[in-house]
Amino acid sequence: MAAKKKAEAKAASRFAKPTEKDFAVILEPRITEKSMDQMQNQNKITVKVLDSANKTEIKLAVERIFQVKVEDVRVSNVRAKSTTRGTRYQGKISGYKKAIVTIAEGEAIDLFKE
Repeated sequence: MAAKKKAEAKAASRFAKPTEKDFAVILEPRITEKSMDQMQNQNKITVKVLDSANKTEIKLAVERIFQVKVEDVRVSNVRAKSTTRGTRYQGKISGYKKAIVTIAEGEAIDLFKE
């Protein structure tokens, strides 16, 4: 019984507590058909991140917030797009930076907690 509690305490203290900067770096998850397929089959999550964030900051933020081991981070800048609302109104969809984060084998993130 004591060994089980010790193992749980060790697992809980494996990563540092998340800071305000960690929550500022990761803005929101990107939920698409492709990202859901990657989450289920390849153990990857796709998140929208701060424009000034680098790979190291993203890796540390994901590890601290979700308490999982990160293997790889890939970053891309999504370009802004011009759009038309109806036939009359011109608009613009702003660009953003996204990261595809690979989680270590045997670990998982539940983005849809109840």
